[in-house]
Amino acid sequence: MQIEPIAYFRSPFATKFGVPKQSGLVDCLQGTIEFVPQYRNADALRGIDEFDYLWLVWEFSANKHAANSPVVRPPLLGGNVRMGVFATRSPFRPNRLGLSSVRIANVELDTTRGPLIHVLGADLMDGTPIYDIKPYVAYADCHPDARSGFVDKHAIRRLTVIIPLSVSSKFNDSELEALRKVLELDPRPQYHDDAKKVYGMMYAGIDVKFCVADGVLTVVD
Repeated sequence: MQIEPIAYFRSPFATKFGVPKQSGLVDCLQGTIEFVPQYRNADALRGIDEFDYLWLVWEFSANKHAANSPVVRPPLLGGNVRMGVFATRSPFRPNRLGLSSVRIANVELDTTRGPLIHVLGADLMDGTPIYDIKPYVAYADCHPDARSGFVDKHAIRRLTVIIPLSVSSKFNDSELEALRKVLELDPRPQYHDDAKKVYGMMYAGIDVKFCVADGVLTVVD
């Protein structure tokens, strides 16, 4: 079977650095699904506004090298513990396919770019190819009592974030809220812990530079 993108994702992240490692972790993060010309047909979205969430099937397009190991190192485990690739959601997998649940913010059926689906909480970088879209159906997709393996044993760690006015003034309120929540999740590789190192992250067209020390992330430029 050969598959081609039906849409591309528009995101404030120009690269994969800083993108949340799971969908829903930054529930206010805005993004847009823009269809390729072949699928710019409002009929294809008929009834979609009656759902709250969607599943997106997409490609880890920034990973250019082939995945050739049966084990990976999940960031949640500090980047040093190896787990089976099929027991994780690692982007380094045989077919580079990602799966994300996103919330529908609103749908525009008639724009100069064709129908657009605006969503919240995605973990996709800008330009990510999307191969399929399916509605989230609660009775089939929700399993509140399910075990989640090593995820159950490791709480999400969040940092205290300091953003000076000189930086925060460059963003609107919604962009700033999402940026703060993204930085709280600590975008650095999990095995990095150098308080003097300055990291850079492209967000909404701005290169945000920051450093981390003693659980506090400070934006420096």
